[in-house]
Amino acid sequence: MQRIYEPQDLMEAELLTSMLASEGVEAHITGGHLLGAAGDLPAMGLLGLMVPNQQAEHARGLIAAYNAAQPLPGDEPDEVHGILLC
Repeated sequence: MQRIYEPQDLMEAELLTSMLASEGVEAHITGGHLLGAAGDLPAMGLLGLMVPNQQAEHARGLIAAYNAAQPLPGDEPDEVHGILLC
């Protein structure tokens, strides 16, 4: 297993885990149980996504594509320019 990504929060971790699963990549969240102790632990680096070694490269590519996503032109309301709506 390889740690391939540090999500910003548990919501992003869950979203990425589901996205990876939909693409056939088995992903696990590490450190989620440590979030309750955030006052006693470092603020960064608690969460991580782990995938099997043979799927790591594919998973990194999927996450890079997710992070590079942009809204389609004309597919957003006038009042929220530049915000990716899902």
